[in-house]
Amino acid sequence: MKYREFGKTGLKVSALGFGTMRLPLLEDGVTVDEKEAVRIIRHAIDSGVNYVDTAYPYHQGTSEIVVGKALGDGYRDKVFLADKSPIWKLEKESEFDSILEEQLQKLQTDHIDFYLLHALNKERFEKIKNFHLIDHMLEARKAGKIRYLGFSFHDDLEVFKQIVDYTDQWDFCQIQYNYIDTQVQAGDKGYELAAKMGVPMVIMEPVKGGRLANLPEEAKEALNEADPDRSAASWALRWVGSHENVKVILSGMSSMEQLEDNLETFGKFQPLTEAEEEAVEKAADLIRSRVKNGCTSCRYCMPCPFGVNIPEMFSIWNNCAMFDEEEKAKKAYAEQKVQDASADLCKKCGACEKACPQGLSIRADLEKVAKELNTEEA
Repeated sequence: MKYREFGKTGLKVSALGFGTMRLPLLEDGVTVDEKEAVRIIRHAIDSGVNYVDTAYPYHQGTSEIVVGKALGDGYRDKVFLADKSPIWKLEKESEFDSILEEQLQKLQTDHIDFYLLHALNKERFEKIKNFHLIDHMLEARKAGKIRYLGFSFHDDLEVFKQIVDYTDQWDFCQIQYNYIDTQVQAGDKGYELAAKMGVPMVIMEPVKGGRLANLPEEAKEALNEADPDRSAASWALRWVGSHENVKVILSGMSSMEQLEDNLETFGKFQPLTEAEEEAVEKAADLIRSRVKNGCTSCRYCMPCPFGVNIPEMFSIWNNCAMFDEEEKAKKAYAEQKVQDASADLCKKCGACEKACPQGLSIRADLEKVAKELNTEEA
C-alpha cells in the first residue's frame, strides 16, 4: 500500500481511503448488508488501508453504526477515522456538540481523527460563522473528541476560496475531483490554491460516482491503447493520485471485487507517465465531446421564477450523453419532476439567459431536456 505524509499532522495515511457511502446492500436495495460490509472493510484494513471515511447521513444514518461494528475487535486502533458534522441539521449552536456525541456513540469510539464540516456551500458557510463552529471544533479537539479539523465542499471556486481563507485552523479539506470534473466546483484552481496554502487534500468522487469505471467504447479504446491490462477505474484513481497534494483518494467500495482492483492499483502505485496522461486526456476529450451544452453549474441562472432546477437539468442531460445513461437519466428527471423542479415547468421567460455568463440557449435546451427525458405526458 502506498502511504503519504498528511500535511502538518505528520501522519502517514494510505493513499486509498475506504469511503462508506456505497456499502453493499441486501436484496431490498436499501438496507446495508452488515456482515458483508464488515468483511470488506476489515479486509481493506488488513491489506493496508488505514483511512476510513463515513458521515451522518450515509445509508439513512446507518453507515456510522456499521463502521463502528467494523472497527470493533481491535480494528479501531489500526485506522484513522473520518466523520462529518451535518451542518444543515443545526438549528442552534449547541446541536453541534450533541450531534458529535451521538456520532461517537454510533461509532463506538471516544474520538474521531479527522472531523469535517460536511458539504459546505455558501449558505452553510454563513452558518459556520454565525454559530462559531470553528470554536466548537477547537473545543472538541481540546477535549480529545476530535484530532484534526477539515471541511468537505460542494459549491463554486469563489466560495471555496472564501472558506479556505477563513481560518488558519484547517488541517485538510475534501473536494470532488476527477479527470472529467477539472473545471467543476473547486476543480483545478481549487486544488492549486489548497496546495499553495499547504492544506492537504482528500478526494471524493475520483471515479465520478462509478461513471469513470464504465466508459463509452471510444474512451475505453483510448485508454486500452496505452495499457489494456488496467481497469477504467484504475486509470481514474491514478490520475487523481498523481497530484502531489492529494493525500487520500476515497473510493466507495461496495464489493470485494472493487476492493481488490483498488488494492492492485495502490499496491504498486505509480504516477501517470507523460504518455499515460495523454491517453487520459484523449479519453476525457472523447467523453466531453458528447456534452449537450456547456453549463458549468455556476447557478447565476437561479432561482428560476417557475422552480426549474436548471443546473441539475443540464447535469442530468449531459451525464446521460457522456456515459450512455438514458435509463438513469430518466429516473433522475422523474425525481426532479416530483420535486417540481423539472424542465417541463419552463415558461420561456428568458430571465435565466440574461444572467447566464456562458450565453447558453437555456430555454431551447430545457425544451430538449424535457422532450428527451420526460417519460410522462406534458
